[in-house]
Amino acid sequence: MNTSLTIVGIGGSMAPASTSLAALKIALEGAGEAEARTELINIASLNLPMFVPRTQDVPASATKLAAAVYDAAGLIWSSPLYHGTISGSFKNALDWLELLSSREPPYLTNKVVGLISTAGGVQGLQAVNTMEFVVRALRGWTVPLVIPIPRAMQAFDADGQPREPQIAQQLRSLGQEVVRAAKQFSVSGYSDYDAGHGAVEPQPK
Repeated sequence: MNTSLTIVGIGGSMAPASTSLAALKIALEGAGEAEARTELINIASLNLPMFVPRTQDVPASATKLAAAVYDAAGLIWSSPLYHGTISGSFKNALDWLELLSSREPPYLTNKVVGLISTAGGVQGLQAVNTMEFVVRALRGWTVPLVIPIPRAMQAFDADGQPREPQIAQQLRSLGQEVVRAAKQFSVSGYSDYDAGHGAVEPQPK
């Protein structure tokens, strides 16, 4: 098995039982099935302070987060929907990716990102849209397949397992799609997943 390609999952929430973390774990299983090495970063475990621009006081957890993201070929993000957008803790973690501004290439250049949201109601796509804006701002690419999970507390059981097989299948498919696109970027510098507009051209470095 070729596990030279790493997919990093970032997600979860401060809730004791996080449906977004449960969903992320399944998506990473799909990435592993596609022969990628995976790493899970739980937002709650990072214990990040609020991001302060130009701060010199960078916590070790933020440095570790930035290093993992920089070394990854692809990412999977999973956030709960809070008040029509992503959670504050998830947004704060993304703000700490400003540490990648001086790297070469900076931010998420030519990295592919799969997006998951979990919602108490039926409007989970709002969080997905917010995350897509962030990926674009950080110069990454989102895969077209996104997984907004409505009524998430009903969709998962107490052990974090989906009650419907199709949810697990969709999440695993997302993980596999991120690996497929990341492999193409790694080998060729572009991906064909933008089928409606032809191949995605590599960005200048």
